Amino acid sequence: MLKLKLGIPKGSLQEATFALFRKAGYDFRMSSGRSYHPTVDDPEIEPLLIRPQEISRYIESGILEAGLTGKDWIVNNGSDVYEVADFSYSKATLNPIKVVLAALNGSDIKSVKDLEGKTIATEYVQLTERYLEQNGVKAHVEFSWGACEVKVPELVDAIVVNTETGNSLRAHNLGIIDTILTSTTRLVANKDAWADDWKRNKIENVAMLLRGALNAEVLVGLKMNVARSNFDHVMSILPSLKQPTVSPLSDPDWVALEIIVEEVVVRDIIPGLKRAGAEGIVEYPLNKVVY
Repeated sequence: MLKLKLGIPKGSLQEATFALFRKAGYDFRMSSGRSYHPTVDDPEIEPLLIRPQEISRYIESGILEAGLTGKDWIVNNGSDVYEVADFSYSKATLNPIKVVLAALNGSDIKSVKDLEGKTIATEYVQLTERYLEQNGVKAHVEFSWGACEVKVPELVDAIVVNTETGNSLRAHNLGIIDTILTSTTRLVANKDAWADDWKRNKIENVAMLLRGALNAEVLVGLKMNVARSNFDHVMSILPSLKQPTVSPLSDPDWVALEIIVEEVVVRDIIPGLKRAGAEGIVEYPLNKVVY
């Protein structure tokens, strides 16, 4: 049987990625004693759990054929891979992360130019070195195995880290000097695998279902019964991805309406729908929305 070797990010993105796959219809399970080899209920996928920092390199070399990793690590590694899809989710939110230059609040470092001759700690060594070169600054960049925030100012002058909420930076009294890169999770493929018809079709199927699951994170279904005499008033209130589905009921004076809407607007429109004459209003969650 043909199989797709798929890289899954180990670490902070792991649970968010497994949850997204579950919503897309793929059930990944971790087996004890094989922490890098999860199982999945799709026999055509061979998953491998790898640090996101390394996934793009293994995809470029062909050890993996596709995988999910951050744009930040693709850029840092300079990996020559095919970007299939952009998925805006991270470990805690659906928002992008930012790779930032940060220094102690109140320090003399106010811009990248103030780093001349200074020391910077980061996991993003190549990205940081290119950033400094682009700005004409010479500084020492040292690799750090995470927890960069605790090193300022005793061990280093500044850091380059990724941040989702900024909470860790604020907790260590650090301020953002510059945003180097805004990053989202990407599904990427090895270029030879992408040229293979079966593998490309499989990767595209995975991308479509993941996109549908991610779309559904912010959408809900809404259905209701409406008297024809109130139809125009109710329709004037309803937002929709497309025109609502309208179905006749056994009573010819009534119809059923069904739409998909952003979850954040439901609390605002339900009271108005009720006052406009809608009855039996039901909100329900969605697993996938494929445009």
